[in-house]
Amino acid sequence: QVQLVESGGGLVQAGGSLRLSCSASGIIFSINAMGWYRQAPGKQRELVATITSGGSTNYADSVKGRFTISRNNAKNTVYLQMSSLDFEDTAVYYCTTTWRGFNYWGQGTQVTVSS
Repeated sequence: QVQLVESGGGLVQAGGSLRLSCSASGIIFSINAMGWYRQAPGKQRELVATITSGGSTNYADSVKGRFTISRNNAKNTVYLQMSSLDFEDTAVYYCTTTWRGFNYWGQGTQVTVSS
């Protein structure tokens, strides 16, 4: 049974930082690409960042230079370090992966940036 559990969201002032974590189980984490998406109220879910099993990363233009995705294979955990947060980053952030042809999502963690 695949499970993805996000944590680390919360309320932060504009310009601040947060680190999200996603703990994975039920997969061979070290060989799986992982990703972070987000969904703001009234908007579609959008890609934030991805990281391959080899550590190659990809970012949405809107977060480049501000967010960093990383992984710790020993802990089966992927992280999203977010800095210089602004109001537009307010959203529910989801961790995702694909395993044996199926896409899996965590329950999401709310990030709210106050002005």
